[in-house]
Amino acid sequence: MGLKLKNVLPMFVFLLLASTAKAQPAALDVTSEKYGGKPDSDITQALEKAWTDACASTTPSKIVVPKGTFKFVGTTFKGPCKAAIEFQLQGTLQAPVDGSQLPKDDTWIGFDHVDGLTLSGGGTFDGQGAQSWKNNDCNKNTQCKSKHINLRLNFLTNLKILDVTSKDSKNFHVNVFKCEKVEIKGFTVSAPKESMNTDGIHIGRSTGINIIDTTIGTGDDCISIGDGTKNITVTNVKCGPGHGIAIGSLGRYPEEEPVSSINIKNCTLTDTTNGVRIKTWPDSPKDGTASDIHFEDITMVNVGNPILIDQEYCPWNECKKGVPSKVKISNVSFKNIKGTCTDPVAVKLVCTQGMPCENVELSDIDLKYTGNKGPITSVCSNVKPTINRVPQPLACATSAAAA
Repeated sequence: MGLKLKNVLPMFVFLLLASTAKAQPAALDVTSEKYGGKPDSDITQALEKAWTDACASTTPSKIVVPKGTFKFVGTTFKGPCKAAIEFQLQGTLQAPVDGSQLPKDDTWIGFDHVDGLTLSGGGTFDGQGAQSWKNNDCNKNTQCKSKHINLRLNFLTNLKILDVTSKDSKNFHVNVFKCEKVEIKGFTVSAPKESMNTDGIHIGRSTGINIIDTTIGTGDDCISIGDGTKNITVTNVKCGPGHGIAIGSLGRYPEEEPVSSINIKNCTLTDTTNGVRIKTWPDSPKDGTASDIHFEDITMVNVGNPILIDQEYCPWNECKKGVPSKVKISNVSFKNIKGTCTDPVAVKLVCTQGMPCENVELSDIDLKYTGNKGPITSVCSNVKPTINRVPQPLACATSAAAA
């Protein structure tokens, strides 16, 4: 029996190793002879060819962009594909400085209808957006065209974004639309605070999104959550500079869908214009809802407005301020929020007239004002929050038209 075991064991080990090797995804290096990509040159065709091969593969595959700097005019990588694909960016992909050179008006790199996509490798998607920021007139031109988004992710399932960087996007860094089961971990967003309309991660009509251990510094919202989004968890995110972490804006367009089950926890915001907020437009075209939204264990460092519900959100006077918002907000909590603020109104809960916010909770709020424009205070209207362990100046010190 012992002799037979000795004879069988080597064969078992051989088969195990062969099976493990077979399970490893095939590597498609864009700089290989087959694809012909070279550093400091345009590798658009090389990447498109590699994607075609990867998408056709019946076993998992890996597209590799090795270390170095590569030019990339841009494209949308489309599925459905036959197996999972890892897009491993080790180097830097650079977009054209001039947005008119990109093939699509609103997208640099897109992924569409893919199941099992992973973006990894520690590399950088560099949108080279400085010129576009200077030409962005969306703050005064309501007909302005959307600029190019670094990563536009549409109709994806089982997506992972791991340990890569989005830098200087011309518009939003990442736009997640109609995606399911998404993990974003170890992700970095980098752009200066003057970069207009460069939301770090915008999520719309998606479900099952986890954003973990991520650092976002940009010129707009670090994370913005649009209509139709549910079951979102944001944990251990560092935000700043930027406009904070926002639900919305909501209520601007017809046919918007409800937002629900949003959990923002253990995050730090530094030098942002806002902290955590929910924002809806006045004069909404139809009724909407935003519910089960929870902010907990948040640290504020020199943040403008740390806690904010703004149902009169109307930048650049693009709406009828006198007409109430039709978005109903309910089941919202702000718990264990501490730190410093640069505006004396540290808590501002301005809900819509005739449709007050319901079941709003403030607990364990400890904020210090660092400026000299008067004492720290709070403002609440059309809401009666439940308040636990909150100093009097932060516990709805001023109330107007309370309902």
